Amino acid sequence: MDSHLPIGPVNLFARFISPNPVTSINPVQRFPYIRPTAYVSPFTSVIGDVRICDNVYVAPSAALRADEGTPFFIGSNSNIQDGVILHGLANQGIEVCGKSYSIFIGKRVSIAHGAIIHGPCLIEDDVFVSFKAIVFNAEVGRGSYVSMDAIVTNGVRIPAGRFVPPGAHIDTQAKADSLGPVPKSSEEFAQQVIRINTEFPPSYNAMFGSHRCSCGIAYSHANLLS
Repeated sequence: MDSHLPIGPVNLFARFISPNPVTSINPVQRFPYIRPTAYVSPFTSVIGDVRICDNVYVAPSAALRADEGTPFFIGSNSNIQDGVILHGLANQGIEVCGKSYSIFIGKRVSIAHGAIIHGPCLIEDDVFVSFKAIVFNAEVGRGSYVSMDAIVTNGVRIPAGRFVPPGAHIDTQAKADSLGPVPKSSEEFAQQVIRINTEFPPSYNAMFGSHRCSCGIAYSHANLLS
């Protein structure tokens, strides 16, 4: 056994966390703001004016890219799962509490594997967006459930507590208004996903160290020496 190999969990994997590039659209560089209790996984990109609040979990291979549409906001206890893409159109936003956002994601929101959230977009508290769903130029009301492979777009607003069926294409307000309530089984599944994912940030942070750089990423002295 090679005595030079590190023993125990060592964070050897890079993340790409950076300000946005200077362009004619965004002439000012802005850095991400990541709360110390959040966890951003390896192989993840966070670019530009992205605010990640307390106890948010960002899984491997997610891309949060505020280099065109900006800024992004991710509320506390939300999770952005593997392969999720967050991006937005330039100069288009949604107003929340008097401020314009390209993407605003509320509290206790799950964005599941492979989903695309493209601004301008508002995802309110307690929403579940399932696998490979797309939400673009739309608002999803509190407690709603967007099923796998569904598309929500064209400026619609999903009312609170509504269920978007698998594969549905909701592109008119009439379709959005006709949606039924979230089934009990889907509501319970969404709650279970939130419960599990809110355990990840403190657990991963404990694995990878208590020291933090200014961007909020955890590390240990062993990481720096390896």
